Amino acid sequence: MRRNRKFLTMLAVIASLSLVGAACSSDDSTSSSTTSPESPASAEASETITDIVAADADFSTLLAAVQASDLGDTLAGEGPFTVFAPTDEAFAALPEGILDTLLLPENKDQLAAVLTYHVVPAEVMAADVESGEVTTVNGATFSIDVSDAGVVITDGEGNQAQVVTTDIVASNGVIHVIDAVLLPPAS
Repeated sequence: MRRNRKFLTMLAVIASLSLVGAACSSDDSTSSSTTSPESPASAEASETITDIVAADADFSTLLAAVQASDLGDTLAGEGPFTVFAPTDEAFAALPEGILDTLLLPENKDQLAAVLTYHVVPAEVMAADVESGEVTTVNGATFSIDVSDAGVVITDGEGNQAQVVTTDIVASNGVIHVIDAVLLPPAS
C-alpha cells in the first residue's frame, strides 16, 4: 500500500505528542492480514497508535472516548494492534444521544467495550486483509468483506463501515480509518 507523503511529514512533526488520534493517509486499495510484531512496517514508525490519534483533528471524538475509557495507555502499549479508527464524522452519524451516554463516567465499561471492538490483537496491513470473521480485543467478532470496491466491515448489529484510509503505521501496530462506528453484538 502506498503511504501519503503528507502523512509521513505530519508524523515527523507530531513525534512529541502522546495521546490517541489517527493521521491522514490514503490508499487506492484496501485489504489486510496479520504480520509479526517485528515486521518492517512496525520498525518504520516511532509514534504509538495513541500518539497518532492524538495528533489528528479528525479523531478528536475518538481521542475523547479513549481518554474517557482509560484506554490511552493500552493503545500506547507494546501491541501489536490493528485499530479500525472511526472519524469524528462517523461518531456524529451515531443516533442522537448514544455518544453522550457512552461518554458518561458510569458507562466507562460499555464505552471500553465499544472501543475495543475496533481493535484486533495483531498487526494487519491492508494488503493482507481477507474476507471472513475477525475476533477483536473485546472478544466479539465482526465480518470483513474484501471486494474490488474496497473493504467493508459488518458489525455485530448488522451496521456497515467502509475502510477509507489504510496502513497508517505506528510503532505498535497499524491504523485503518473507517467511516462508521462499529457496535459489538448486544449481550
